[in-house]
Amino acid sequence: METATPRQFSLAFPMLLLMMSLSMCETTNITTDQISLLALKAHITSDPNKIIATNWSSLTFPCTWVGVSCGSRHRRVTQLNLSRMGLTGEVPPELGRLSFLVSLNLRQNNFLGNLPPNLANLRRLRFLDCSVNNFSGNLPAWLGLLPRLEHLNLRNNSFSGSLPSFLSNITTLEEIHLSYNSLQGEIPQEIGHLPRLIELNIEYNHLTGSIPFTIFNISTIQSVALTKNELSGSLPLDMCDNVINPALQRLYLSLNNLEGEIPASLSKCFALQILSLSYNRFRGQIPPQIGNLTNLWALALGGNLLTGEIPQEIGNLNSMESLSLERNQIMGSIPAGIFNNMTFLLILDLYDNRLSGTLPADICHNFSGLELLNLDTNHFYGRIPRMLHRCTNLQELDLGSNSFTGNATPTYLFWKNYLHSRLQVQLSVRAAYWPSRFELVSYEQFRATSIARFLPAWVAQLDRGEV
Repeated sequence: METATPRQFSLAFPMLLLMMSLSMCETTNITTDQISLLALKAHITSDPNKIIATNWSSLTFPCTWVGVSCGSRHRRVTQLNLSRMGLTGEVPPELGRLSFLVSLNLRQNNFLGNLPPNLANLRRLRFLDCSVNNFSGNLPAWLGLLPRLEHLNLRNNSFSGSLPSFLSNITTLEEIHLSYNSLQGEIPQEIGHLPRLIELNIEYNHLTGSIPFTIFNISTIQSVALTKNELSGSLPLDMCDNVINPALQRLYLSLNNLEGEIPASLSKCFALQILSLSYNRFRGQIPPQIGNLTNLWALALGGNLLTGEIPQEIGNLNSMESLSLERNQIMGSIPAGIFNNMTFLLILDLYDNRLSGTLPADICHNFSGLELLNLDTNHFYGRIPRMLHRCTNLQELDLGSNSFTGNATPTYLFWKNYLHSRLQVQLSVRAAYWPSRFELVSYEQFRATSIARFLPAWVAQLDRGEV
């Protein structure tokens, strides 16, 4: 009879240990967890910081390993957090034996391949974050078998195929994050049947069809983000009329193919803080009722077919930080309330409309924090305000392609940092990315810069105080 060598025994022992532990899982549960984690270690092909390679050892208790947490009662692995470790490899099926696992976080690594169906055995799992990896294939069908899952984050991967209706089986779901994948097809109507859903984020995919508006009837929903898909259809005119508890705070529908009018009933979603409908095909006028959304701090309606005037009621939104209405066909003047009441405004983008009128001389009196002012390609006229230099945080100013007259204020032509600017006909100033910190300098210092040659002769009088 041939006798086993010590080497053969050393190779066979781990397999024997595995078989024994699996057959005796009721009495060696922590050993089962250890073997499952060591299987994951074996499937990691790159560990640049040597965290797993040097810390996870069969000779030490797994509850002491980096990224591993155990429950105090059963001393079983309940949390596995390997986020941001730069790991490369695949998830092995053995990971499905961590039967007490509540939280699995593999975020921001380089894991690839499919998520194995054995993970359906993680019946206690509540938190699953595999975002920012290279997982591929269809969204796993076994997700519908996780009865306690609350947080699902698979964004920034390479998942493809359609959005499965089985997600509606997980009635405990509170957050769904599937953005930045290659998902296609329509959003299942059943998504609107998730009674505890708070966030639905499926941006930057290839979804088509209309939006299931039962989503907005979920009493807990706070954020719906569907930016940059191929969604079509119109928003129902009563979309916020039937909301039982209007918790909706953030609505991102930009960069789709939506059309029709912007519903005035949006004003009944009074908790809205961000409303982003830009770059669709919305037409008609901006509903004045939007001025009732007193919590709104970002309104993005640019790149549509909107007409009429900016409602005076918009000027009542004194929490506004970003107002973007660019690339429409809006006429009339800018409501005075925008200049007088929006003291927190950082961005005002009205580029490429049909707006007219003059700008207030003290435009920066309430706009001290303004960072971007874009009024390019409109019909504004009159003098460029002399007090623009008081917008001390201004980084981008674009007043080009209007009918402004007179001289631009000399003081804001002479900031120490280089200005990417040019004077246009009728002295319309078009400047991009101005420095956030301005410092006045003398003409002698400034005339050496590359734009000094475009300045009129009267600039030399600045140092003598004659201008």
